[in-house]
Amino acid sequence: MKIGILSRGSKLYSTRRLREAALKGGHKVRVFDTLKFGLYLREGEPDVTYGGKPIAHYDAVIPRIGTSITFFGTSVVRQFEQMGTFCLNTADSIIASRDKLSSMQALSRHDVGIAETAFVRNQKDILQAIQEMGGAPVIIKLLSGTQGVGVILAETNKVAEAIIETLSSVQQNVLVQKFVSESKGRDIRAFVVGDRVVAAMRRTASGQEFRSNVHRGGRTEIVKLDAAYEHTAVRAAQILNLKVAGVDMLEGSDGPVIMEVNSSPGLEGIEGATGLDIAGEIIQFTVEQVKFGNFNVRERLSLTKGYTVTEFTVWPGASFIGQTIETSGLRDHDIVVLRLNRGGQHIANPRRHRVIEEGDSLLCYGSQQALSNYLPERLTKKKRRRLKKIAPGDGGGET
Repeated sequence: MKIGILSRGSKLYSTRRLREAALKGGHKVRVFDTLKFGLYLREGEPDVTYGGKPIAHYDAVIPRIGTSITFFGTSVVRQFEQMGTFCLNTADSIIASRDKLSSMQALSRHDVGIAETAFVRNQKDILQAIQEMGGAPVIIKLLSGTQGVGVILAETNKVAEAIIETLSSVQQNVLVQKFVSESKGRDIRAFVVGDRVVAAMRRTASGQEFRSNVHRGGRTEIVKLDAAYEHTAVRAAQILNLKVAGVDMLEGSDGPVIMEVNSSPGLEGIEGATGLDIAGEIIQFTVEQVKFGNFNVRERLSLTKGYTVTEFTVWPGASFIGQTIETSGLRDHDIVVLRLNRGGQHIANPRRHRVIEEGDSLLCYGSQQALSNYLPERLTKKKRRRLKKIAPGDGGGET
């Protein structure tokens, strides 16, 4: 198999380890400097050049896109996607994870623990945002920061206001996040590959430093995650459509608190802390996934006129509550249930004898006209909160 690695430096630890793992697996591999590509758009025939010369077809591309070249780097990844090359992480997923506000917005729709976050521009709203989080101390983050750069701990409300006002005056967008004091300068980096956590480490800040990033002198140690932390890490990566991700979580009093999801997580810290061959795991997963390609469900299904994919929550009083999928009439009306979510448990391809309960979330494919008859009225915030309080039923896979 021919694998291309997009990276600014072939000697960087992560790039070098991925190349070594690919060669060890018997694959042909080449490291490409991302900025040396040229993108050519022709009707029905998108193409790339490298250093001004055409390149042969590659089966897979592993993006290692640095923050400073996000726009051009993701354009290169997208071009390979259009050419039919499998990309380990897609351009859209990289962009979604790179924007801290956008990623937190996406995560906030789901039942995963996230740090309470506010984004305000009006100076009159700054104090209210801080008070909504219970007051200082709070964390202030630049939207584009990385490796702990642009992350500030504001000990008092006045200091927080002053920092935000100063950064806003120079056109810097910032987030305000609740400070999780019980984490005590520690966090967990869970390394997700596909649908599982392949390794995890705990990072502890050095001295009085509250940021635990390895690049800032943080110490690392291997850690065995419990089910809640593993589920949260995998779910966060899935929500952002990342096949490989580093999910950073704080150990809150009520469980995991997601702080950030990284689409190009470094390998040096995690391999050093755990002694595991993470690069080998990534290459193996890439090889297994190549045959499936970059499949965009909505893009493909939009080609079938009148059909769509949608997800909805079974609202109180729905006529098919207590009925099985078979007796509900869904299939008779050309609607297929692809997945059922109950209490955070995902049941893929649920069997026809599965009973539908109030509060279940159904992912369906079918005729738009038929689906419209089953979709509930848009729920108010109050009703959505009530649904979340419904006790979860049984979960897991079907047999």
